[in-house]
Amino acid sequence: MASVAEMKPRKPVRSKKDPITPPAPWHPFRKKIHAACFVVFCILPFFNLIRFDIPRQRFYFLGYELWISEFAIIFFSLMFLMFTIAAISMLYGRLYCGYFCPQMIFSEAFSELEEFIRKKINKRFITWDKKTRSIAGQVIFYIILWVGSVFLAFVFIAYFVEPRDLIQRLISLDVVSAGGIAGAATTLVTFIDFAFVRQRFCKTVCPYGYLQGILADSKTLLVQYHDPAQACIECKKCVRVCPMEIDIRDGAHQIECIHCADCVDACNEVLAKLGTPGLIDYEWGAVNQGGSTKIPWYHRIGLRDRKRWVLMLVLMFYATGLMVALSMRDPVLVQISPQRDQLYEVNESGDVTNKFRARITNRSPENAYVVFSIQSLPGARLDLPEGRIPVDPGESVVRTFDVVAHPSGPGPGVNHFSITSESMPDGHARSFDMTFIMPFEEASP
Repeated sequence: MASVAEMKPRKPVRSKKDPITPPAPWHPFRKKIHAACFVVFCILPFFNLIRFDIPRQRFYFLGYELWISEFAIIFFSLMFLMFTIAAISMLYGRLYCGYFCPQMIFSEAFSELEEFIRKKINKRFITWDKKTRSIAGQVIFYIILWVGSVFLAFVFIAYFVEPRDLIQRLISLDVVSAGGIAGAATTLVTFIDFAFVRQRFCKTVCPYGYLQGILADSKTLLVQYHDPAQACIECKKCVRVCPMEIDIRDGAHQIECIHCADCVDACNEVLAKLGTPGLIDYEWGAVNQGGSTKIPWYHRIGLRDRKRWVLMLVLMFYATGLMVALSMRDPVLVQISPQRDQLYEVNESGDVTNKFRARITNRSPENAYVVFSIQSLPGARLDLPEGRIPVDPGESVVRTFDVVAHPSGPGPGVNHFSITSESMPDGHARSFDMTFIMPFEEASP
């Protein structure tokens, strides 16, 4: 008769293999990207690379200062940024969420800080009871988080208010003006977000995950689990390390997945010790070409069909058109119009005068001045005492000047001529077609 030990079912015995070296982990690389994004986030508003100055009604984009009157360029600049994010979503899925999104970057950073403080408190004050250590850790974390929230709120508001002005408001603890109130509210929201919400925002509120589900197709980059040989040992480390608390084995199209690849590193690390390659990796949708070295370079960057080539070409044309529009804009905008409340004046010497109005806007960061001249109007001169009109950076000035013609010069009635403006120091010249009105009969003083 068989013994109890013989009747007990046995687990399948896996063949022993020598450990292998796992691939380079994605996590350190992702943290370097996070650090670089944090630096970029902090310096962008201070160098006017991207900033919307609400009080002054200015939009700064790649060093250009766009006025609210240039709304068309502002609109296309913002649409270009949105279109770029949508293109990234189609090609690379939610890679933006895991590598570049500020919400994810700071959520992970504060989660790691909280865990670091908890471990330090437990190690250093081991004689304290568990509740006391927990309270001490939370107090220290919330103090650091509040300081960090003030800093992050300051940087965020600096995208909308001039940073030097914002520093003065912060030093004076301004909570009365609109900028001060916005800064205080942003600080409070930031503190609540990274103290209690964090990745829950990504799973419940953020619309980008739903947008990605709409834009993704069969060739979008995904984090996928493949186990045809049933090599999974059910260690569940891929589940424990996931910041979104999902099981990647349930499918690659889970809306919570942010493509951080922490599960990839976990699976590679565990199975490498058993001599088996990992079961989770980045793959281009249903097109799984593995790690073959014969993959063309353009497939490696996601250009795997005509649709993606067209998408990239459209994006390049959009960027080119935007750069051309920015390069063709006048740093010093000059507008000239005639003043027709009185058609003409005749002075004591018999000369005929027409009045004109010039509005000059300096949209460059340098001091500028404008010189005017007239063409195609014989016997006429420009009566501008200063000779030139200076304009400070960001200033808009209005000047009225006269064009004076000798009675024997232009013919009677309407005479067509042009006024040329030349702005310095850029040397940009522009001609304005105007009309000069003379009396139909000889003028008398």
